[in-house]
Amino acid sequence: MTDARRDDSAAPPNFIRHIIKEDIAGGRYDGRVVTRFPPEPNGYLHIGHAKSICLNFGLAKEFGGVCHMRFDDTNPAREETEYVDSILEDVRWLGFSWGEHLYYASDYFERLYDFAVRLIEMGKAYVDSLSPDEIREYRGTLTSPGKESPYRNRSVAENLDLFQRMRAGEFEDGAHVLRAKIDMSEPNIIMRDPALFRIRKVGHHRTGDTWCIYPMYDFTHCLSDSIEGITHSICTLEFENNRELYDWVLDTLAVYHPQQIEFARLNLSYTVLSKRKLIQLVSEGHVSGWDDPRMPTISGLRRRGYTSAAIRNFCERIGVARRDSMVDIALLEYSIREDLNRRAPRMMAVLRPLRIVIENYPEGEVEALEFINNPEDPAAGTRKVPFSRELYIEQEDFMENPPKKFFRLAPGREVRLRYAYFITCTEVVKDDAGRIVELRCTYDPATKGGDAPDGRKVKGTLHWVSAAHAVPAEVRLYDTLFTLENPAECEDFRSCLNPDSLKVLTDCRVEPDLADALPETGFQFERTGYFCADRDSRPGRPVFNRTVTLRDTWAKIQKKEQKQA
Repeated sequence: MTDARRDDSAAPPNFIRHIIKEDIAGGRYDGRVVTRFPPEPNGYLHIGHAKSICLNFGLAKEFGGVCHMRFDDTNPAREETEYVDSILEDVRWLGFSWGEHLYYASDYFERLYDFAVRLIEMGKAYVDSLSPDEIREYRGTLTSPGKESPYRNRSVAENLDLFQRMRAGEFEDGAHVLRAKIDMSEPNIIMRDPALFRIRKVGHHRTGDTWCIYPMYDFTHCLSDSIEGITHSICTLEFENNRELYDWVLDTLAVYHPQQIEFARLNLSYTVLSKRKLIQLVSEGHVSGWDDPRMPTISGLRRRGYTSAAIRNFCERIGVARRDSMVDIALLEYSIREDLNRRAPRMMAVLRPLRIVIENYPEGEVEALEFINNPEDPAAGTRKVPFSRELYIEQEDFMENPPKKFFRLAPGREVRLRYAYFITCTEVVKDDAGRIVELRCTYDPATKGGDAPDGRKVKGTLHWVSAAHAVPAEVRLYDTLFTLENPAECEDFRSCLNPDSLKVLTDCRVEPDLADALPETGFQFERTGYFCADRDSRPGRPVFNRTVTLRDTWAKIQKKEQKQA
């Protein structure tokens, strides 16, 4: 493959799709398309992994191929079964299936060991006894070549003996390492006799104590691809320099050779996607766990109320390119708004309640008013919502001395209650400290449903809940976890954590139909935003997470860009 074929300067948003089409047209791999998603089970998946999942599984499906689910479980010190389980669950939840093609790099440990023995026998690998620090020192720098280890010219017999004894557990961690014998003057530092196997006397989550030496990622990855018959080994740009080693291992061993293709990883504004940094956030208690709704993990986004359809749509929108760029988080928010706007029921919830009493409404009377569940979906139907003499509205929907453009409730002003009546504020009740605790109002019985027979108009429409029927609820208002668009610009990324990323409101009131909302069910709270029920909910005491506000930042960005264009 020529470099020109990898250049996507004139390619469509998904340049890899173009490469696969060319391969099929040219009869490469006999027209097969076999991709793979190979995460290391040392943490939870995040939105960046979702891009890779959608790409690998999506392309395989599009071209009638298969995508393998394979765990790169070669570092037992950092891997756990919990992570394996969460990764499998996340991939399923996103809507993808690997069928019978579930694999682990640990399935190939014996074969990888045999491949390493072959390299030793070919004089292409040797056991090095330098310490890790000495190996780094001998490797050289970008501007100076490395120098050969004094152990580089051990005989084949000595290397085979040492490697077998490494496997038998005779040596401690770090005593020896198996290295490829390539060239210590290579411009690409990765090619300066890279490590292939190292000693790790740590139990493995699948193989237990069977092994005490483990293959390195670069050695494992290419050979796993080869063993499984992968055609297109798709990875992110940070592995571009590793492609030379990928090719060297497969070519030297003369085995089946897939092609490695690199694409730009996802960078999302106001977010960190480094697994190391995400682990820090969890271990240091900056968040409540991997599934904290402020985390960019798939489980965190799911708990916050993001749908799998919205995430897949987002991944398709951002495209696949060969250049790194920053994606505005507003596009992710746009994707979930677009999805929930079509499917989420409109419900009534008052987050900061202010009691109102309608003095001319009959005491003890309750009406069941008809509400449209979702105007975007006629099939969603309607529901009945109780209306009574005492209601709650939002505190921010009333001002005693309103400015000119405040169109909500004020003394002497008439507004509409959603699907109900016109009301007018007649009196403001305050406590001894001068705080407003209640409003006295009157209503116009002729305006039932929200329109006046005489044609008079009001500028404000408020949402509300009946005080007697309202269900107490906790609402968690989530915002971006960081205050800076690119947290990597902070000297310490933790120094730009957003102190207002979570606000918990414990005295909210919601309509009765929300009392037993199932976890992960999404709703639009009228005039407030999109929310979903959290697993912390209890009978009669629901908890809701704000997914996103109603404000569509992305639409504003697009409009501004169109104007500038």
